[in-house]
Amino acid sequence: MKSEKNKKLFSAVLVIISFALAFCGLAYVFGNYAGAFQTKIWLEKNGEVDFDETVIMRFSDSMMTNNFQEFIEIIPAQRADYRWEDSNKTLKITPQKNWELGKRYTVKINGLKNIFFVSNNKEFSFSTVSYPEIKDFYPENGAKEIIIDIESPGKIYFDKTLKDFNLKIKVFPEKKLAYNINEAKNSIFFTFRDGYERGQEYKIDIFIKHKKEDKNDYRDIYSSSFQTESPPPEEWGDDFASRIEKAKKFTKARMEQGKYIDINLNIQVLTIFENGSILDSFLISSGKRGMETPKGEFKISNKHPRPWSRQYGLFMPYWMAIVPSGKFGIHELPEWPGGYKEGQNHLGIPVSHGCVRLGVGAAKKVYDWAEIGTPVVIY
Repeated sequence: MKSEKNKKLFSAVLVIISFALAFCGLAYVFGNYAGAFQTKIWLEKNGEVDFDETVIMRFSDSMMTNNFQEFIEIIPAQRADYRWEDSNKTLKITPQKNWELGKRYTVKINGLKNIFFVSNNKEFSFSTVSYPEIKDFYPENGAKEIIIDIESPGKIYFDKTLKDFNLKIKVFPEKKLAYNINEAKNSIFFTFRDGYERGQEYKIDIFIKHKKEDKNDYRDIYSSSFQTESPPPEEWGDDFASRIEKAKKFTKARMEQGKYIDINLNIQVLTIFENGSILDSFLISSGKRGMETPKGEFKISNKHPRPWSRQYGLFMPYWMAIVPSGKFGIHELPEWPGGYKEGQNHLGIPVSHGCVRLGVGAAKKVYDWAEIGTPVVIY
């Protein structure tokens, strides 16, 4: 009986010694080979992080999540919501407000333990999406004698797309602008919707914000100023109605038979004649300095009611070519695909790229009246 008790006691002692040895062995292994139990930690995404995007951290081992936020720091400080998933192998960090754009953040992990009770230290960084920057602007800052219209618009080129951003453009003295944006949404063309004062200096300020930012979070990214072209010579006169009446009264027919179109560049007036008699006169806008409308005798080579100009990215309604190549022609005030049409304000002033522009109504009248082959005299 006594021998049986001794055997049981001996067995119990052996079990205790075995556990002790095993514990000491594990302690030795963890103490000397703790690196083998370190957890690999990495970011799921290496590229730029969007405005409100969740940053996802992956862990090769399950982590102990009690009071885990004591071991994680975001620099610069950012309030965020944390969520563990995948048996505590995935940590999702979502900003409570939003990440600041164009910022580099560092996440420090200091002492976060895995299920092997091994502390892990890790530091990594990520950058947020940056704001688009202007890489080119026309007119250049300080430019003078500038003409801004639908054929010669102001131009803003960005280094990246604006699809996730809102832009605000302010003009001083205050003027409303019309815009045309390309398909890639990285270039904007603008013109003055209701015309501008000649010889006036205009200042343009450009502001930008992410579409998800608050409405008052616009930031100033660019400023420029330029001066528009000088007023016309005094001999032209500022009274366009009087100019038209004088043209009707004093313009003499250069052809006595058939139809022909008479264009006086000096007074910016187009007159239509038939069999030596004046039918009507209209204000035009011919080519600006350096891109003058050619002088001489021409004829209508071809016609189209609404052709598209690939060169300038706009429509030229009631087109009538005066040279076979189509380089020069007569047409209505051009318009962008979005519907904005060049205003009447430039009629009477040479600002085009060489063509002869007519106003709304006048262009259709001349188009319907003129035939292919109708002579055009420009002087």
